[in-house]
Amino acid sequence: MMKSGFIGIIGRPNVGKSTLLNSILGEKIAITTDKPQTTRNSIRGIYTRFDEDGGGTQMVFIDTPGIHKARNKLGAAMTDMAINTFKETDVVLFLVDGSIKKGPGDKYILDMIKDLDTPKILVINKIDTMTPEEYKEIFDEYEEMNVFDGIFGTSALEGINVGDLLDKIESYLEEGPMFFPEDMVTDHPERFIVSEIIREKVLNYLQDEVPHGVAIEIESYKEEPNITRIGAVIYCERKSHKGIIIGKQGKKLKGIGKSARLEIEALLGTKVFLELWVKIKENWRDSDFALSNFGYKE
Repeated sequence: MMKSGFIGIIGRPNVGKSTLLNSILGEKIAITTDKPQTTRNSIRGIYTRFDEDGGGTQMVFIDTPGIHKARNKLGAAMTDMAINTFKETDVVLFLVDGSIKKGPGDKYILDMIKDLDTPKILVINKIDTMTPEEYKEIFDEYEEMNVFDGIFGTSALEGINVGDLLDKIESYLEEGPMFFPEDMVTDHPERFIVSEIIREKVLNYLQDEVPHGVAIEIESYKEEPNITRIGAVIYCERKSHKGIIIGKQGKKLKGIGKSARLEIEALLGTKVFLELWVKIKENWRDSDFALSNFGYKE
């Protein structure tokens, strides 16, 4: 018997949703940084396992942007994307990394999902950073609400209890078809993943507000026998931001490019020639046209 279903991963920004997805899949398909709101699109990760008797399971995980109070149209589009996702899934994973008193955003999400008929699993992530007493306090706090069908403590970064969590999710899935080929781990095209890798490196190299005003557009993508040639534009909102991204004598942009190229080569399994440009598109996060153009809004 084959089981299958869609699982939504939701939570506040920076609680480890993308790290959990990568841990489940055993490879990196979603970018991760220590900055909130890193994930901007719903990323689908496909976990397929076969049993010796011919049965198995296929879980399609949907990693969503962190639900937060929007400050611009990009933020609103990201939150809408996350909310629409959990309404269409077979199981909802709600990730938290502290008590409900610590994150008022958790109560906002809780109010949205508490009346859903969909099975709901609370995942208390980052347990490797907690004492047993801290974990028990968070566990008891949520258990008393009687909202969740299961509560798990995990460390997505360390892979702790991820296997047990998968077993629990599978128990809620019903018999169904395989939605994707067994060797597929994401339905996103390579061009999308390449653009996300470049954005991740920008986030890692830059500080403060600049990274959140950055978008990546792949202008050219040419596969040749022994090399893939990629041209990408890093868009920012201000002239001053452009100078920060490029850096003195172009050093920062070179560092971003080298770091991105090495990871893209590992992803594609071929030599990569990566060319980056930086351009200004003022206030693009509040432009419906720009958001649509960058793939953040339909």
